[in-house]
Amino acid sequence: MSPLALVASGSFEPPSAYDFWHPLVGDGPFALTRPMILIAFSVLVLAVFFLVTSNRRAMVPGKLQFAAEGVYGFVRNGVALDILGRREFRPYVPMLFTMFTLILVNNVFGIIPFIQYPTFSRIAFPIALTLIVFVVYHAIGIRRRGLGGYFKSLMPAGVPIILAPLVYLLELATYFITRPLTLALRLFANMFAGHMMLLVFALGGEYLLLHTDSVVLQAASIGSFLMFILMTFFELLVQALQAYVFVLLAAFYIAGSLEDAH
Repeated sequence: MSPLALVASGSFEPPSAYDFWHPLVGDGPFALTRPMILIAFSVLVLAVFFLVTSNRRAMVPGKLQFAAEGVYGFVRNGVALDILGRREFRPYVPMLFTMFTLILVNNVFGIIPFIQYPTFSRIAFPIALTLIVFVVYHAIGIRRRGLGGYFKSLMPAGVPIILAPLVYLLELATYFITRPLTLALRLFANMFAGHMMLLVFALGGEYLLLHTDSVVLQAASIGSFLMFILMTFFELLVQALQAYVFVLLAAFYIAGSLEDAH
């Protein structure tokens, strides 16, 4: 019987979106869930790590201090300074650095043994971070231009009068709908899809090896496990990349609000 036939016959139950719902206490919207515990745990881990490394600073940094300074320098110089400019970047470094490290740690949870759950595969967490970015870049624009001036600045220069209403509606949709929606969904979708793919290879290999009598299917489990290992390394790359992309786009949006005109 082929793996597809096993799925069709109901002998093998593939992973589904329900596997991402892990209520620990209670049920429904007020349940205490696994990702809630993980996000709190990640905050504790990051706080302890950076407190320890900052309190034990040395002229010749050790491994932990080197790692902490490397991550901070990457966000400060490679994102904030490059995109926001030397005059404007300093106030936004803490936010961008915090978001990058929080996303990175919670993404990497997806491949750590005994945790193996990327927190941002739950849509509420990317939405929460996106709302912070959304409020910040609109608040910056309104503070610099005033409420009326900010909404006026959304209209690109040189648009023909006949097209102005349509273009302005598109710009409003971009700044108030498209940007926050895509920022949240990009992070969520990548973490959700990547973890689902790892589950398929891991559970499929386990089923073929332990729950079938066919030597051919048992041998096929080797390929499934090899793909699981390969995709785990690929997923680590995606996890780091998505943390970078999120803060990079956040910095671009903030830079747009800092400009004298859009």
